[in-house]
Amino acid sequence: MSKLELIATATFGLEAVVKREIERLGFKVTCSEDGKITYLADERGIVRSNLNIRCADRILLKMGEFKAETSEELFQQTKGLPWEEWITEDGKFTVNCTTVKSKLRSEPACQKTVKKAIVDRLASVYMRNEFLETGAEYTVKVTLLKDIATLTIDTSGAGLHKRGYRVKNVEAPIKETLAAALVQLSFWKADRMLIDPFCGSGTIAIEAAMYMKGIAPGLGREFASEKWDAISQEIWKEERKKAYEAINNEVDIRIEASDIDKKAVAAAKANAEEAGVDDCIYFFVRSFENINIDRDYSVIICNPPYGERIGDKKALKGIYSHMKNLLEKDPTLSAYVITADEDMENSLMPRKPDRRRKLYNGRIKTCYYQYYGQRPPKQEKNNQD
Repeated sequence: MSKLELIATATFGLEAVVKREIERLGFKVTCSEDGKITYLADERGIVRSNLNIRCADRILLKMGEFKAETSEELFQQTKGLPWEEWITEDGKFTVNCTTVKSKLRSEPACQKTVKKAIVDRLASVYMRNEFLETGAEYTVKVTLLKDIATLTIDTSGAGLHKRGYRVKNVEAPIKETLAAALVQLSFWKADRMLIDPFCGSGTIAIEAAMYMKGIAPGLGREFASEKWDAISQEIWKEERKKAYEAINNEVDIRIEASDIDKKAVAAAKANAEEAGVDDCIYFFVRSFENINIDRDYSVIICNPPYGERIGDKKALKGIYSHMKNLLEKDPTLSAYVITADEDMENSLMPRKPDRRRKLYNGRIKTCYYQYYGQRPPKQEKNNQD
């Protein structure tokens, strides 16, 4: 198999989490930048990455990178790339373009130039002037940043946050990729109870259960590259089989997910069943103020309502007040809270957070506040970025 450069795109703030995931899969990271991690792999690596990486947005195949200050430079350099190695004679491909701080400012013009260059290349290779485009789909992305053009093909198709288990939704759900990252950035382990008191459609609880059980996030969906001739179906079958064999249904997990909205809880239950993790998540219809935690060393990971998700500041203060009481009452309790509301740290919590991390929930700038409780006895040190 040939050596390829892949790019895992990520929400700002999650680059280190995605980098660790890539390295755990055995791939060498060559560059980590804002919003993307570049690494070396092969055709099997495309499959393994899409199936197993939890926190990235997409996996892109890097075709080339070069300086392009004129349309002619962009055309000739693009035409010189081996597109026929991936795009078949009947392949249907589209081109998307983004340009930032570059002499080539018109995105539609650059898009047209790249499209024509690829068509010319394929026409010369396949010895034909017209293409039916009835085969597999390919999305080509050209990004121009400070006159450097990076050309990629999207191997994922739909974003990786679309796991396939969300059969019912609620207003303002947290993305699955972000929820998975919140879990990985915590000290939660299987022997500690996990609580999400604002579960909504159940994303945090479901992602936590899948992570602890070793359920690959991509097992329940398809990918664009699954239909490409360049990657054999045998590789897909082998990697899916490995992913299924890695599932550990024997691990003992206790997760409690609750919400004041009974429709949200019903949606969360349905999603958990679809994800195959309803056996270890216990759902309740209850307000946060009615939660009493009776297990030492429990962990709260939550996305409380904020901004457009709640119009009542008084209610929000009540939430933070109860969180403060829980932390003061139980020194073994750990709490991880993602919110866009700055009042939580400034005036309503019992102490400064042990760690804070800036993240984006969609387009909303948030902060992930981390309050560490006492460690369980004889617990091994868990590295946290």
